[in-house]
Amino acid sequence: MEDSEDDPTIFRAHCMPSDPRLWATVTNSYLGTRVYHDTVHVNGVYNGAGGNTHRAILPSPLNVWLEAPAGIGEQLTKTFSLDTNTGSFLHTLEGSSFRASQCIYAHRVLPHVLAFRVSIARLTTRKQSITVLLRSAFSPESPDLDLHVGPDFQGVRYLHGHTLTPEQPGEPQQEVHMLWMPVPPALTLGEDEKDRTWDFLTVVGGSQAETQGCFAEALHLQTRGILYTTHAEAWAQLWVGCGLDMAGPLALRQALRGSLYYLFSALPQPGTRGYISHGLSPGGLSNGSQEECYWGHIFWDQDLWIFPNILMFHPEAARAILEYRVRTLGGALKNAQNLGYQGAKFAWESASTGLEVCPEDIYGTQEIHINGAVVLAFQLYYHTTQDLQFFQEAGGWDVVSAVAEFWCSRVEWSPQEKKYHLKGVMPPDEYHSGVNNSVYTNVLVQNSLRFTAALAEDLGLPVPNQWLEIADKIKVPFDPEQNFHPEFDGYELGEEVKQADVVLLGYPVPLSLSPDIRRKNLEIYEAVTSPKGPAMTWSMFAVGWMELKDPSRAQILLNRSFTNVTEPFKIWTENADGSGAVNFLTGMGGFLQATLFGCTGFRVTEAGVTFDPLCPVGVSGLCVSGISYQGNKLNFAFSKDSITVEVTAQEGPCAPLLEAELWPSQARHLLSPGHKVSFPHSAGRIQRSPP
Repeated sequence: MEDSEDDPTIFRAHCMPSDPRLWATVTNSYLGTRVYHDTVHVNGVYNGAGGNTHRAILPSPLNVWLEAPAGIGEQLTKTFSLDTNTGSFLHTLEGSSFRASQCIYAHRVLPHVLAFRVSIARLTTRKQSITVLLRSAFSPESPDLDLHVGPDFQGVRYLHGHTLTPEQPGEPQQEVHMLWMPVPPALTLGEDEKDRTWDFLTVVGGSQAETQGCFAEALHLQTRGILYTTHAEAWAQLWVGCGLDMAGPLALRQALRGSLYYLFSALPQPGTRGYISHGLSPGGLSNGSQEECYWGHIFWDQDLWIFPNILMFHPEAARAILEYRVRTLGGALKNAQNLGYQGAKFAWESASTGLEVCPEDIYGTQEIHINGAVVLAFQLYYHTTQDLQFFQEAGGWDVVSAVAEFWCSRVEWSPQEKKYHLKGVMPPDEYHSGVNNSVYTNVLVQNSLRFTAALAEDLGLPVPNQWLEIADKIKVPFDPEQNFHPEFDGYELGEEVKQADVVLLGYPVPLSLSPDIRRKNLEIYEAVTSPKGPAMTWSMFAVGWMELKDPSRAQILLNRSFTNVTEPFKIWTENADGSGAVNFLTGMGGFLQATLFGCTGFRVTEAGVTFDPLCPVGVSGLCVSGISYQGNKLNFAFSKDSITVEVTAQEGPCAPLLEAELWPSQARHLLSPGHKVSFPHSAGRIQRSPP
């Protein structure tokens, strides 16, 4: 373990932030809460109709403060820490005679379980009882759920009910069942005891049987004394299997670790079977109550900003996220029909059904670029995994082909320009609405249609001529005099833009640009991007400058990309002034991409994963462990002089042997499992080795 002051994995403080929105979160793939908050959220459980749908509030039995009794007679040191190694929040009271601690966590292996444990340890030989207080304000009520207290079950309390209003008329009201151990007002370490620990469980499920079964499983582990250790060991196992760190400033390393922690907290443990994703919302699962953090809705944030990071480390979870889009395809088809078009139009904001639940019509109607982000996620997944079964049998093809149908019905032919136009849209830059030919949106249309056509050929399906004709002839605005891409028809130089838009061309949207055009786009839009825009924007500028091999400019933008991290628990806010969504997974996703794809130069293509590393100023090296590519797990590390690649495991007998091809030398290095391969700093591609 590193010295605590240099340890990027544990975030400590002696008092909690004055703004409770910035308190640490503990979540897993099913349950989430903020520490000392009165609300638990359950993944996929929403209340409210249409544009009013939001994550339902379930009252939290974990909202318990550990306190020392008045007149204890000694000075106590308080510490609050988030330990990302074990996925645990720890509050400690320490004096000369005793140490008391409270550990709060969302169980990593049992996703239906939230828990906290209180420990008291005697630090002297003096025999006297030691008492600590537990202050709780639990009330079994909710504005979103019709709740009833049921009979106790095996000595624990039982609460059950259902949501008040479904998202759509006729939809069933969702059931919620909760068992929890009641919290006493005080705990006492007897005068003959040296130390003692008490565990308090909360278990939530969708039925009485499920909840009782999960409780029995948790109680079994508790009785054996391993409830917490199974959780902590699962986190340790996760970190051994995947990670991202660099030789650079501590603040940068802490921001990386915190972002990975909060992102992994939203996902199941690798190897978990039967995981059903209900989508990833910008504020994560610990937020999303009414009028809070976008109400728990799912946006393009999931597909464009968060998904690529998950795919590189955890392809099973990536597939489950795509399955959310497959399950909500019916809603997307209906959205397109409601707008008068064919195919599927994924909702700007979706919840359970996939129907549009954005409270303001303009965004749902005009921000059709979300369709392109959804297909891009499917495309990256296909190139990374070659999972044909997902597209042949599990609905993947239905999604991408329905989006292609939508584009074909949405474009209009311009006889004057002999180009297809896309009119009346809002690009990612939400300061401009009703524009024609958003360059970002139109390039995504091209990308969607070309990928869908190529996928059809792989699946042995016919390719409609219209797909490639529209891809080839859709207008992509470009100003040859200024050598840059106007954001849309009629965009004037100097107009302020809200967030990353044109600069997404090249990465993450695959578009081949000359270095001169890429640089001009970055320079022009950096000067006019609003400082009030959301956190993820500057990360994409950082990626652009890394592509252009400008380490000093890259450093400035990389540092700027994590300025929305708050102390001490590395919670992200959406906006620089602290407003907007928290804990903002979207900002974390952009920042992680700036490192995982920017510094390494990783690009997932049909032919392999290309690399072209760059160390920003102040960074002397970077190590990525646990990258997944076509059934192989790889570690990739580089410094300013060299690159090291190692295939650490092959998952399944069908995983191909890989090689690293270097450019421009064309030298090839076989990546045999278990053997590290090092070579001088170079660009290249990790690809299948020829048989």
